Amino acid sequence: MVDGPRPDDDAIDAVEADGDDGDDAGVERRESAVAGAAHGERLDKVVVALLPEFSRNHLQQLIRAGWVKVDGAVVASPAQRMRAGQHVVVVVQPTEQSRAYRPEPLPIAVVHEDDDVLVIDKAAGMVAHPAAGNWSGTLLNALLARDPASAALPRAGIVHRLDKDTSGLMVVGRTLPAVTALTRAIAAREVQRRYLAIAKGDAPQARWSIEAPIGRDPRMRTRMAIVASGKPARTDVERVASRAGFVALRCTLHSGRTHQIRVHLSAQGLPLVGDRLYGGAPALGMERQALHAAVLEFAHPRSGEPLRFESAPPEDFAHAWAEVGAAPPS
Repeated sequence: MVDGPRPDDDAIDAVEADGDDGDDAGVERRESAVAGAAHGERLDKVVVALLPEFSRNHLQQLIRAGWVKVDGAVVASPAQRMRAGQHVVVVVQPTEQSRAYRPEPLPIAVVHEDDDVLVIDKAAGMVAHPAAGNWSGTLLNALLARDPASAALPRAGIVHRLDKDTSGLMVVGRTLPAVTALTRAIAAREVQRRYLAIAKGDAPQARWSIEAPIGRDPRMRTRMAIVASGKPARTDVERVASRAGFVALRCTLHSGRTHQIRVHLSAQGLPLVGDRLYGGAPALGMERQALHAAVLEFAHPRSGEPLRFESAPPEDFAHAWAEVGAAPPS
């Protein structure tokens, strides 16, 4: 959706007068008369021809938001039929994607900081990197505000991600050499990541490994799945405790595929509590997926010093962990 409330005529007139809304230098004004060949066409098709560099969906949003005038009057219906000679004015608003890479002073919990790396304890509910549906309020936005120099780095230094509803530890590079070294270490499986998870069901044994390739689910593009054409993925699993049809688990990643733990456990009949996407359901007070990145180990990208960090799970997870009969994580 286009940011901000629907403008009134005075607001549009003010933008048209100086070509800027005072808040965003990316705003501009385009206008044209409807050509004879476009007589009878929909307004959105006329506007697409006027601004071909934008998607039709974005331009339809501009129309609905009131940023388009026809013969001096706002027209908010993309389906409005045009007549040859009518005058169309569009006050161009930037796409949400173009607004994504902006500093936002958001709180982040810093576990460790030096000249090369930043280790943070990401809160559940924070998206790591802007994407469709989450163009603001992300960790990347917070990093840009905390350290303006991160704007010169790929993804502001983010070298791996956690899902939105997964809490816990992430490492971020603060220089280009650090980003490069950390990226290579992750690819070489030299960065150790251990998670706590709570699943519905019972573990088949005390310890086991799941090794199965993960790729996009061909039936639902928002999901991942075990597919023959996927990338190799291995998760080691340890049962910590179980009670009343739920099990507390420790999981160690040997690869970092999207949704890896969620997919691997669900495929074995152990969907995470709260993970609706992969067959889980809210329980034990958990509305989000019960997954927490508890341990992070890596070699410092410059000194080579081994570093190890631990994160205690947030309150909702800790309560559910105790309900399953597991002792507090040490």
